[in-house]
Amino acid sequence: MSDNNHCIDLNCDLGEYESLKQGDTDAAIMPFISSCNIACGGHAGNTEVMTQTIRLAKTHQVAMGAHPSYPDRENFGRCPMDLPPHELKASIRDQILLLVDRVNQQHMSLNHVKPHGALYNQAAEDLPLATLLVETVAEIDDKLMFYGLAHSAMATAAEQVGVRFVAEAFADRAYTVDKTLVPRNQAGAVLTDQNSMLERVISMVQQQSILAITGENIMIKAETICLHGDHHGSLPTAQRLHQGLQAAGIQIRAPRR
Repeated sequence: MSDNNHCIDLNCDLGEYESLKQGDTDAAIMPFISSCNIACGGHAGNTEVMTQTIRLAKTHQVAMGAHPSYPDRENFGRCPMDLPPHELKASIRDQILLLVDRVNQQHMSLNHVKPHGALYNQAAEDLPLATLLVETVAEIDDKLMFYGLAHSAMATAAEQVGVRFVAEAFADRAYTVDKTLVPRNQAGAVLTDQNSMLERVISMVQQQSILAITGENIMIKAETICLHGDHHGSLPTAQRLHQGLQAAGIQIRAPRR
C-alpha cells in the first residue's frame, strides 16, 4: 500500500466574514485541519480578517491558500459572471496578491490557490477558464499549488501549464457517475450524517472509490478533502473527521510541492 493510502489533507474555506468578532468558529476549526483557503476580498473577507486568519493558521501550523472568487460580494461569489478575460484575470491577481502581502507581513508563505463558488464550479468544466486561472497563479508564483476538483478541467489545465495540481474531493457532497458533484437542488446532494461522511473519506483515501448517487462504484483519486467552514455543524464535523481518520491510521497533513 502506498503512502497516499495513509494520508490526506483536510482543507477548509475560512475568513469568510467581515468583523473580527465573527472568527470564533474559524479559530475552533483550525486544530482539526491541515490546510485553509482564505477569502481575499472577492466574495468575502477584508484585510483585518485575513490577518487574523493568517495568525491562527500560523499558530496551528496550517498551510495557507488564497481563495479568490468572482468579484461579487453581494452574492457571496455564488453566481456566474460574464467578465472579459482580462478583467477577470486582473481581479483574481489582485485578490491573491492582497493575501500574499498579508502573509508576507507575518513572515509566512502562501502554499496554494483554490477558486471559490461559481468560479470553481465553472472552471471544473470550462478548460479556457481553468487555464486562465492556472496561468494567473503561475505568473504570480509558479511554485504555488492549485487546488481543484479531482478529474476536472482544472486538473487538465494545471498539467498543461505545469502547475502542481492538488485533486480535491468533498466529504459532504454526493457524486454523479461522471465524477461531478450532484447539484445542490437535487435530493440527496448534500450529506449531513458525520459517520457517513467519515466512511466516504476513508473509502476515498484507502480505496480511491465511492458510490455515486445512482449506486455505481466510481474511482475518485484525491489528495485533499474540503470542509465548509460556513456550514451548520462545521466544527463537530471537522472534529469527527479528524478523530476518525486518525483512528483509521490515516495521517492528516498538507500536500507537498
